[in-house]
Amino acid sequence: MSAESPTVRGLGEAEDIRSVPATITIGEAGGHPGKTVRIQGWLYNLRKSGKIVFPIVRDGTGLMQCVAVKSNLPEPVFDSLKSLTQESSLVVTGAIRAEPRAPGGYELDVSDVQIIQRVSEDHPYPITPKEHGVEFLMDHRHLWLRSRRQHAAIRVRHEVIKSIRDYFDSHGFTLVDTPIFTPAACEGTTTLFEIDYFGDKKVYLTQSGQLYNEANAMAFGKVYCFGPTFRAERSKTRRHLTEFWMVEPEMAFADLEEVKRVAEELIVYIVGRVLEQRSEELKTLERDVSKLEAVRAPFPRMSYDDAVKILQSKGSEIQWGGDFGNADETLLTEDFDRPVMVDRYPASIKAFYFQLDEQRPELALGVDIIAPEGYGEIVGGGQRIHDLAMLEKRLTEHNLPREAFEWYLDVRRFGTVPHGGFGMGVERFVAWMCGLEHVRETIPYPRMLYRTRP
Repeated sequence: MSAESPTVRGLGEAEDIRSVPATITIGEAGGHPGKTVRIQGWLYNLRKSGKIVFPIVRDGTGLMQCVAVKSNLPEPVFDSLKSLTQESSLVVTGAIRAEPRAPGGYELDVSDVQIIQRVSEDHPYPITPKEHGVEFLMDHRHLWLRSRRQHAAIRVRHEVIKSIRDYFDSHGFTLVDTPIFTPAACEGTTTLFEIDYFGDKKVYLTQSGQLYNEANAMAFGKVYCFGPTFRAERSKTRRHLTEFWMVEPEMAFADLEEVKRVAEELIVYIVGRVLEQRSEELKTLERDVSKLEAVRAPFPRMSYDDAVKILQSKGSEIQWGGDFGNADETLLTEDFDRPVMVDRYPASIKAFYFQLDEQRPELALGVDIIAPEGYGEIVGGGQRIHDLAMLEKRLTEHNLPREAFEWYLDVRRFGTVPHGGFGMGVERFVAWMCGLEHVRETIPYPRMLYRTRP
Protein backbone atom coordinates (compact mmCIF):
# COMPACT_ATOMS: atom_id res chain seq x y z
CA MET A 1 0.00 0.00 0.00
CA SER A 2 1.25 3.51 -0.80
CA ALA A 3 2.46 5.49 2.18
CA GLU A 4 0.49 8.48 0.91
CA SER A 5 -2.80 6.65 0.48
CA PRO A 6 -5.52 9.08 1.66
CA THR A 7 -8.04 6.50 2.82
CA VAL A 8 -8.21 3.16 4.57
CA ARG A 9 -8.18 0.22 2.16
CA GLY A 10 -11.67 -1.17 1.75
CA LEU A 11 -12.68 -4.84 1.77
CA GLY A 12 -12.13 -5.76 -1.88
CA GLU A 13 -12.07 -9.07 -3.68
CA ALA A 14 -8.51 -9.72 -2.53
CA GLU A 15 -9.48 -9.52 1.14
CA ASP A 16 -11.93 -12.12 2.44
CA ILE A 17 -14.12 -10.60 5.14
CA ARG A 18 -13.64 -13.71 7.28
CA SER A 19 -9.88 -13.06 7.42
CA VAL A 20 -10.18 -9.42 8.52
CA PRO A 21 -9.02 -8.98 12.15
CA ALA A 22 -11.48 -7.55 14.64
CA THR A 23 -11.29 -3.80 15.23
CA ILE A 24 -10.95 -3.05 18.93
CA THR A 25 -10.22 -0.06 21.13
CA ILE A 26 -7.00 0.22 23.11
CA GLY A 27 -9.07 0.04 26.27
CA GLU A 28 -10.22 -3.43 25.20
CA ALA A 29 -6.72 -4.79 24.53
CA GLY A 30 -6.62 -6.77 27.77
CA GLY A 31 -9.39 -9.00 26.45
CA HIS A 32 -7.47 -10.00 23.30
CA PRO A 33 -4.00 -11.31 24.31
CA GLY A 34 -2.37 -13.30 21.53
CA LYS A 35 -4.96 -12.24 18.96
CA THR A 36 -4.42 -10.22 15.82
CA VAL A 37 -6.53 -7.06 15.87
CA ARG A 38 -6.91 -3.66 14.29
CA ILE A 39 -6.60 -0.40 16.22
CA GLN A 40 -7.78 2.91 14.75
CA GLY A 41 -6.24 6.08 16.10
CA TRP A 42 -3.63 8.77 15.88
CA LEU A 43 0.16 8.79 16.25
CA TYR A 44 0.89 10.13 19.71
CA ASN A 45 4.66 9.67 19.61
CA LEU A 46 7.30 7.75 17.68
CA ARG A 47 10.63 6.29 18.79
CA LYS A 48 13.18 4.78 16.43
CA SER A 49 15.92 2.26 17.10
CA GLY A 50 17.67 1.10 13.94
CA LYS A 51 15.46 -1.41 12.16
CA ILE A 52 12.70 -1.16 14.78
CA VAL A 53 10.26 1.70 15.32
CA PHE A 54 7.96 2.14 18.29
CA PRO A 55 4.86 4.12 17.35
CA ILE A 56 2.63 5.01 20.28
CA VAL A 57 -0.97 5.19 19.15
CA ARG A 58 -3.84 6.84 20.97
CA ASP A 59 -7.53 6.27 20.23
CA GLY A 60 -9.38 8.11 22.99
CA THR A 61 -9.51 5.08 25.30
CA GLY A 62 -5.78 4.84 26.01
CA LEU A 63 -2.27 4.61 24.60
CA MET A 64 -0.83 1.56 22.86
CA GLN A 65 2.87 1.07 22.23
CA CYS A 66 3.38 -0.73 18.93
CA VAL A 67 6.51 -2.53 17.78
CA ALA A 68 7.27 -2.45 14.05
CA VAL A 69 10.22 -4.58 12.90
CA LYS A 70 11.54 -3.85 9.42
CA SER A 71 12.02 -7.52 8.51
CA ASN A 72 8.36 -8.27 9.32
CA LEU A 73 6.87 -5.58 7.08
CA PRO A 74 6.89 -4.65 3.41
CA GLU A 75 9.55 -1.99 2.89
CA PRO A 76 7.08 0.76 1.79
CA VAL A 77 4.94 0.16 4.90
CA PHE A 78 7.93 0.28 7.25
CA ASP A 79 9.28 3.43 5.59
CA SER A 80 5.92 5.19 5.74
CA LEU A 81 5.67 4.41 9.44
CA LYS A 82 9.24 5.40 10.20
CA SER A 83 8.68 8.88 8.77
CA LEU A 84 5.15 9.37 10.11
CA THR A 85 4.39 12.74 11.69
CA GLN A 86 2.76 13.44 15.05
CA GLU A 87 -1.06 13.20 15.11
CA SER A 88 -1.28 11.53 11.70
CA SER A 89 -4.28 9.21 11.63
CA LEU A 90 -3.78 5.50 10.97
CA VAL A 91 -5.03 1.95 11.37
CA VAL A 92 -2.54 -0.51 12.85
CA THR A 93 -2.92 -4.28 12.55
CA GLY A 94 -0.99 -6.68 14.73
CA ALA A 95 -0.93 -9.19 17.56
CA ILE A 96 -1.59 -8.12 21.14
CA ARG A 97 0.82 -9.34 23.81
CA ALA A 98 1.29 -8.56 27.49
CA GLU A 99 4.11 -6.18 28.33
CA PRO A 100 4.07 -4.80 31.89
CA ARG A 101 6.49 -1.99 31.03
CA ALA A 102 4.28 -0.60 28.26
CA PRO A 103 1.48 1.97 28.76
CA GLY A 104 -1.63 -0.01 29.67
CA GLY A 105 0.34 -3.24 30.12
CA TYR A 106 0.10 -4.44 26.49
CA GLU A 107 1.97 -4.01 23.22
CA LEU A 108 1.03 -4.65 19.61
CA ASP A 109 3.42 -6.36 17.19
CA VAL A 110 2.72 -4.61 13.91
CA SER A 111 1.91 -6.65 10.80
CA ASP A 112 0.28 -3.89 8.72
CA VAL A 113 -0.26 -0.13 8.77
CA GLN A 114 -2.79 1.91 6.86
CA ILE A 115 -2.27 5.67 6.90
CA ILE A 116 -5.50 7.65 6.78
CA GLN A 117 -3.97 11.13 6.74
CA ARG A 118 -0.37 12.20 7.07
CA VAL A 119 0.12 15.50 8.89
CA SER A 120 2.21 17.73 6.63
CA GLU A 121 5.80 18.38 7.66
CA ASP A 122 5.36 21.89 6.27
CA HIS A 123 2.49 22.50 8.71
CA PRO A 124 3.31 20.26 11.68
CA TYR A 125 1.18 19.63 14.74
CA PRO A 126 1.69 22.78 16.85
CA ILE A 127 1.78 21.23 20.33
CA THR A 128 5.10 19.50 20.87
CA PRO A 129 6.81 18.04 23.97
CA LYS A 130 8.52 21.40 24.62
CA GLU A 131 7.09 23.93 27.07
CA HIS A 132 4.26 26.10 25.76
CA GLY A 133 2.71 29.10 27.46
CA VAL A 134 -0.83 28.89 28.82
CA GLU A 135 -2.16 31.42 26.29
CA PHE A 136 -0.72 29.41 23.40
CA LEU A 137 -2.26 26.23 24.75
CA MET A 138 -5.61 27.90 25.32
CA ASP A 139 -5.54 29.28 21.76
CA HIS A 140 -5.07 25.67 20.64
CA ARG A 141 -7.50 24.19 23.15
CA HIS A 142 -9.14 22.11 20.41
CA LEU A 143 -5.80 20.31 20.03
CA TRP A 144 -4.57 20.56 23.62
CA LEU A 145 -7.43 18.24 24.62
CA ARG A 146 -5.44 15.42 22.98
CA SER A 147 -2.68 15.61 25.59
CA ARG A 148 -2.61 13.05 28.40
CA ARG A 149 -3.23 15.47 31.26
CA GLN A 150 -6.09 17.27 29.57
CA HIS A 151 -7.57 13.98 28.46
CA ALA A 152 -7.37 12.69 32.02
CA ALA A 153 -9.07 15.79 33.45
CA ILE A 154 -11.98 15.51 31.03
CA ARG A 155 -12.37 11.81 31.83
CA VAL A 156 -12.57 12.70 35.53
CA ARG A 157 -15.17 15.32 34.61
CA HIS A 158 -17.15 12.60 32.84
CA GLU A 159 -17.05 10.44 35.96
CA VAL A 160 -18.12 13.30 38.20
CA ILE A 161 -21.11 14.05 35.97
CA LYS A 162 -22.06 10.38 35.64
CA SER A 163 -21.87 9.82 39.39
CA ILE A 164 -23.99 12.93 40.08
CA ARG A 165 -26.69 11.60 37.78
CA ASP A 166 -26.42 8.09 39.21
CA TYR A 167 -26.78 9.38 42.76
CA PHE A 168 -29.90 11.41 42.10
CA ASP A 169 -31.45 8.85 39.76
CA SER A 170 -31.09 6.17 42.43
CA HIS A 171 -32.43 8.33 45.27
CA GLY A 172 -35.87 9.16 43.95
CA PHE A 173 -35.07 12.42 42.13
CA THR A 174 -36.56 13.26 38.72
CA LEU A 175 -34.51 15.18 36.17
CA VAL A 176 -36.59 18.20 35.07
CA ASP A 177 -34.89 20.57 32.64
CA THR A 178 -35.10 24.31 33.25
CA PRO A 179 -34.85 27.15 30.68
CA ILE A 180 -31.69 28.89 29.55
CA PHE A 181 -33.57 32.10 28.68
CA THR A 182 -35.13 33.64 31.79
CA PRO A 183 -37.16 36.83 32.34
CA ALA A 184 -35.48 37.90 35.58
CA ALA A 185 -32.49 37.49 37.86
CA CYS A 186 -32.06 34.66 40.31
CA GLU A 187 -28.86 35.61 42.13
CA GLY A 188 -28.44 39.31 41.33
CA THR A 189 -29.01 41.75 38.51
CA THR A 190 -25.36 42.80 38.17
CA THR A 191 -24.18 39.39 36.92
CA LEU A 192 -26.68 38.85 34.10
CA PHE A 193 -25.98 38.41 30.40
CA GLU A 194 -28.75 40.36 28.67
CA ILE A 195 -30.14 39.11 25.34
CA ASP A 196 -32.24 41.02 22.82
CA TYR A 197 -35.23 38.69 22.34
CA PHE A 198 -36.70 39.38 18.90
CA GLY A 199 -36.36 43.12 19.34
CA ASP A 200 -39.31 43.80 21.63
CA LYS A 201 -38.16 42.50 24.99
CA LYS A 202 -35.09 41.61 27.02
CA VAL A 203 -34.31 38.20 28.45
CA TYR A 204 -31.28 36.88 30.28
CA LEU A 205 -29.03 33.84 30.19
CA THR A 206 -29.79 31.79 33.26
CA GLN A 207 -27.72 32.14 36.40
CA SER A 208 -29.46 29.14 37.93
CA GLY A 209 -32.38 26.80 37.35
CA GLN A 210 -33.33 26.96 41.02
CA LEU A 211 -36.48 29.10 40.88
CA TYR A 212 -38.04 26.90 38.23
CA ASN A 213 -36.88 23.85 40.10
CA GLU A 214 -38.76 24.97 43.20
CA ALA A 215 -41.94 24.85 41.13
CA ASN A 216 -40.88 21.49 39.73
CA ALA A 217 -40.40 20.11 43.25
CA MET A 218 -44.03 20.93 44.05
CA ALA A 219 -45.02 18.74 41.11
CA PHE A 220 -42.56 15.85 41.52
CA GLY A 221 -41.39 15.98 45.15
CA LYS A 222 -37.65 15.63 44.53
CA VAL A 223 -36.08 16.99 41.34
CA TYR A 224 -32.79 18.09 39.87
CA CYS A 225 -31.72 20.08 36.84
CA PHE A 226 -28.31 19.88 35.24
CA GLY A 227 -27.04 22.25 32.60
CA PRO A 228 -25.02 25.34 31.69
CA THR A 229 -25.33 28.51 33.71
CA PHE A 230 -23.92 31.98 33.05
CA ARG A 231 -22.52 34.67 35.33
CA ALA A 232 -21.41 38.03 33.94
CA GLU A 233 -18.82 38.54 36.66
CA ARG A 234 -15.74 40.51 35.66
CA SER A 235 -13.59 38.07 37.58
CA LYS A 236 -10.21 36.67 36.56
CA THR A 237 -9.60 34.33 39.49
CA ARG A 238 -8.61 30.70 39.05
CA ARG A 239 -12.03 29.62 40.38
CA HIS A 240 -14.31 31.50 37.96
CA LEU A 241 -15.76 30.97 34.49
CA THR A 242 -18.51 32.96 32.79
CA GLU A 243 -20.13 29.75 31.54
CA PHE A 244 -20.16 26.68 33.74
CA TRP A 245 -22.24 23.58 34.44
CA MET A 246 -24.24 23.20 37.61
CA VAL A 247 -26.42 20.51 39.14
CA GLU A 248 -29.28 21.79 41.30
CA PRO A 249 -31.52 19.50 43.35
CA GLU A 250 -34.66 20.79 45.04
CA MET A 251 -36.77 18.89 47.58
CA ALA A 252 -40.29 19.46 48.87
CA PHE A 253 -40.82 19.02 52.63
CA ALA A 254 -37.11 19.60 53.28
CA ASP A 255 -35.41 21.86 55.81
CA LEU A 256 -31.81 23.08 56.11
CA GLU A 257 -30.64 19.92 57.86
CA GLU A 258 -32.00 17.72 55.08
CA VAL A 259 -30.24 19.87 52.49
CA LYS A 260 -26.97 19.45 54.38
CA ARG A 261 -27.45 15.68 54.66
CA VAL A 262 -28.08 15.17 50.95
CA ALA A 263 -25.20 17.43 49.89
CA GLU A 264 -22.76 15.63 52.18
CA GLU A 265 -23.92 12.22 50.96
CA LEU A 266 -23.61 13.30 47.33
CA ILE A 267 -20.06 14.63 47.75
CA VAL A 268 -18.85 11.48 49.50
CA TYR A 269 -20.45 9.36 46.77
CA ILE A 270 -18.81 11.29 43.92
CA VAL A 271 -15.36 11.24 45.51
CA GLY A 272 -15.62 7.48 46.05
CA ARG A 273 -16.61 6.92 42.44
CA VAL A 274 -13.73 9.01 41.10
CA LEU A 275 -11.25 7.09 43.27
CA GLU A 276 -12.72 3.77 42.16
CA GLN A 277 -13.19 4.42 38.44
CA ARG A 278 -10.50 6.97 37.52
CA SER A 279 -7.38 5.83 39.34
CA GLU A 280 -5.30 5.81 36.14
CA GLU A 281 -6.37 9.34 35.27
CA LEU A 282 -5.53 10.52 38.80
CA LYS A 283 -2.05 8.98 38.38
CA THR A 284 -1.60 10.84 35.10
CA LEU A 285 -2.60 14.06 36.86
CA GLU A 286 -0.19 13.22 39.73
CA ARG A 287 -3.03 13.72 42.20
CA ASP A 288 -2.33 12.90 45.84
CA VAL A 289 -5.22 10.46 46.27
CA SER A 290 -4.71 10.23 50.04
CA LYS A 291 -6.28 13.68 50.26
CA LEU A 292 -9.38 12.40 48.46
CA GLU A 293 -9.50 9.19 50.47
CA ALA A 294 -9.91 11.31 53.62
CA VAL A 295 -13.20 12.75 52.33
CA ARG A 296 -15.72 10.90 54.47
CA ALA A 297 -18.80 11.79 56.47
CA PRO A 298 -19.38 13.53 58.76
CA PHE A 299 -18.01 16.85 57.55
CA PRO A 300 -17.02 19.51 60.09
CA ARG A 301 -19.92 21.89 60.73
CA MET A 302 -19.87 25.45 62.05
CA SER A 303 -22.05 28.53 62.08
CA TYR A 304 -21.14 31.72 60.25
CA ASP A 305 -20.66 33.34 63.68
CA ASP A 306 -18.04 30.78 64.65
CA ALA A 307 -16.40 30.89 61.24
CA VAL A 308 -15.86 34.66 61.57
CA LYS A 309 -14.27 34.18 64.98
CA ILE A 310 -11.96 31.46 63.64
CA LEU A 311 -10.93 33.65 60.70
CA GLN A 312 -10.25 36.65 62.93
CA SER A 313 -8.09 34.46 65.17
CA LYS A 314 -6.08 33.50 62.08
CA GLY A 315 -5.46 37.12 61.12
CA SER A 316 -8.29 37.75 58.66
CA GLU A 317 -9.72 41.27 58.64
CA ILE A 318 -13.26 40.02 58.01
CA GLN A 319 -15.99 41.57 60.14
CA TRP A 320 -19.39 40.10 60.97
CA GLY A 321 -21.71 40.73 58.03
CA GLY A 322 -19.05 40.38 55.36
CA ASP A 323 -18.89 37.56 52.82
CA PHE A 324 -15.90 35.23 52.68
CA GLY A 325 -13.27 35.82 50.04
CA ASN A 326 -11.02 33.17 48.50
CA ALA A 327 -8.34 33.72 51.14
CA ASP A 328 -10.90 33.39 53.94
CA GLU A 329 -12.23 30.10 52.56
CA THR A 330 -8.69 28.74 52.33
CA LEU A 331 -7.91 29.80 55.90
CA LEU A 332 -11.12 28.28 57.19
CA THR A 333 -10.38 24.83 55.78
CA GLU A 334 -6.62 24.62 56.30
CA ASP A 335 -6.98 22.59 59.51
CA PHE A 336 -9.39 20.05 57.99
CA ASP A 337 -8.90 17.11 55.61
CA ARG A 338 -12.45 17.20 54.23
CA PRO A 339 -15.03 19.81 53.21
CA VAL A 340 -16.36 22.19 55.85
CA MET A 341 -20.03 23.19 56.21
CA VAL A 342 -20.78 26.78 57.23
CA ASP A 343 -24.42 27.69 57.83
CA ARG A 344 -26.64 30.59 58.90
CA TYR A 345 -25.06 33.49 57.04
CA PRO A 346 -26.34 37.05 57.42
CA ALA A 347 -29.47 37.44 55.29
CA SER A 348 -28.06 40.70 53.93
CA ILE A 349 -25.40 38.85 51.91
CA LYS A 350 -27.66 36.04 50.69
CA ALA A 351 -30.23 35.93 47.89
CA PHE A 352 -33.83 37.01 48.46
CA TYR A 353 -35.28 33.50 48.47
CA PHE A 354 -33.58 32.17 51.64
CA GLN A 355 -35.80 31.30 54.62
CA LEU A 356 -34.91 33.37 57.67
CA ASP A 357 -34.01 31.89 61.06
CA GLU A 358 -37.02 32.23 63.39
CA GLN A 359 -34.81 32.81 66.45
CA ARG A 360 -32.51 35.24 64.65
CA PRO A 361 -34.26 36.73 61.63
CA GLU A 362 -31.09 38.55 60.58
CA LEU A 363 -29.74 35.13 59.56
CA ALA A 364 -30.59 33.08 56.47
CA LEU A 365 -31.04 29.31 56.67
CA GLY A 366 -28.35 28.71 54.09
CA VAL A 367 -25.22 26.59 53.94
CA ASP A 368 -21.99 26.72 51.97
CA ILE A 369 -19.73 23.68 51.72
CA ILE A 370 -16.09 24.67 51.28
CA ALA A 371 -13.57 22.20 49.86
CA PRO A 372 -10.14 21.78 51.45
CA GLU A 373 -6.79 22.53 49.74
CA GLY A 374 -7.91 26.01 48.70
CA TYR A 375 -10.60 24.98 46.21
CA GLY A 376 -13.31 27.11 47.79
CA GLU A 377 -17.07 26.77 47.85
CA ILE A 378 -18.33 23.71 45.99
CA VAL A 379 -21.94 23.72 47.22
CA GLY A 380 -24.25 26.58 48.11
CA GLY A 381 -27.85 26.13 49.15
CA GLY A 382 -30.36 26.04 51.94
CA GLN A 383 -34.01 26.30 52.88
CA ARG A 384 -36.25 28.46 50.68
CA ILE A 385 -38.94 30.90 51.82
CA HIS A 386 -42.30 29.15 51.74
CA ASP A 387 -44.45 31.93 53.19
CA LEU A 388 -46.09 34.15 50.54
CA ALA A 389 -46.04 37.39 52.57
CA MET A 390 -42.41 36.93 53.52
CA LEU A 391 -41.39 36.30 49.91
CA GLU A 392 -43.27 39.39 48.72
CA LYS A 393 -41.47 41.43 51.38
CA ARG A 394 -38.06 40.10 50.32
CA LEU A 395 -38.71 40.87 46.65
CA THR A 396 -39.50 44.46 47.62
CA GLU A 397 -36.37 44.74 49.79
CA HIS A 398 -34.23 43.55 46.87
CA ASN A 399 -35.93 45.92 44.38
CA LEU A 400 -36.92 43.05 42.11
CA PRO A 401 -39.79 43.49 39.61
CA ARG A 402 -42.82 41.73 41.02
CA GLU A 403 -44.39 41.04 37.63
CA ALA A 404 -41.43 38.89 36.62
CA PHE A 405 -41.93 36.74 39.73
CA GLU A 406 -45.71 36.30 39.76
CA TRP A 407 -45.35 32.69 38.62
CA TYR A 408 -42.80 32.12 41.42
CA LEU A 409 -45.22 33.57 43.97
CA ASP A 410 -47.85 31.09 42.73
CA VAL A 411 -45.71 28.30 44.20
CA ARG A 412 -46.48 29.84 47.63
CA ARG A 413 -50.16 30.48 46.84
CA PHE A 414 -51.05 26.93 45.91
CA GLY A 415 -49.95 24.26 48.38
CA THR A 416 -46.81 25.80 49.80
CA VAL A 417 -44.54 23.63 51.97
CA PRO A 418 -41.07 24.01 53.47
CA HIS A 419 -38.53 23.10 50.80
CA GLY A 420 -34.87 23.43 50.02
CA GLY A 421 -32.00 22.55 47.74
CA PHE A 422 -28.54 23.49 46.58
CA GLY A 423 -26.29 24.07 43.61
CA MET A 424 -22.98 22.37 42.85
CA GLY A 425 -20.66 23.70 40.17
CA VAL A 426 -19.07 20.90 38.16
CA GLU A 427 -15.88 22.69 37.13
CA ARG A 428 -14.78 23.69 40.61
CA PHE A 429 -15.55 20.19 41.86
CA VAL A 430 -13.50 18.64 39.04
CA ALA A 431 -10.59 21.00 39.73
CA TRP A 432 -10.59 19.73 43.32
CA MET A 433 -10.74 16.07 42.25
CA CYS A 434 -7.87 16.54 39.79
CA GLY A 435 -5.77 18.86 41.93
CA LEU A 436 -5.74 21.46 39.14
CA GLU A 437 -4.61 25.02 39.69
CA HIS A 438 -7.26 26.60 37.44
CA VAL A 439 -10.82 25.66 36.46
CA ARG A 440 -10.08 26.41 32.78
CA GLU A 441 -8.70 22.87 32.42
CA THR A 442 -11.88 21.22 33.73
CA ILE A 443 -14.14 22.07 30.78
CA PRO A 444 -13.40 21.39 27.10
CA TYR A 445 -13.78 25.00 25.92
CA PRO A 446 -13.66 27.47 28.83
CA ARG A 447 -15.34 30.84 28.62
CA MET A 448 -13.65 33.50 30.71
CA LEU A 449 -13.56 37.28 30.93
CA TYR A 450 -11.15 37.62 28.01
CA ARG A 451 -11.62 34.30 26.25
CA THR A 452 -14.51 33.22 24.05
CA ARG A 453 -12.67 31.08 21.49
CA PRO A 454 -11.91 28.55 20.20
